[in-house]
Amino acid sequence: MKPLLRLALLAGLAATSSAALANDYPTADRVLFVQECMRANPGPYYEMVNKCSCAIDQIANEVKFDEYTEMVTISNGMTIGGERGGAFRDVPTLAPELKKYRELLVKTKKGCFIKDPK
Repeated sequence: MKPLLRLALLAGLAATSSAALANDYPTADRVLFVQECMRANPGPYYEMVNKCSCAIDQIANEVKFDEYTEMVTISNGMTIGGERGGAFRDVPTLAPELKKYRELLVKTKKGCFIKDPK
């Protein structure tokens, strides 16, 4: 193999590897997402593990982990009752992030064939 071709191939592999790792989420966060997804969408165990894993993989392809963490925190915070939850619900600037997260979930559920529970 010619040296320039070899160098180009190695550079391409390095770029692909770093791009793949750019939005890599910690394993614990992936597991928590899959567990919550499976709780919210009951179905055959093996099927739902794969569908919910597909969903977090798609989310990781769409947004960086820091942005994901922010969206999940806002979403979870909005569900807290009383004054503590009001700290999230009463801040209008958080609404666009919540909307973006909900739209992302709808998109990934559709792409991974996760049907809403009946």
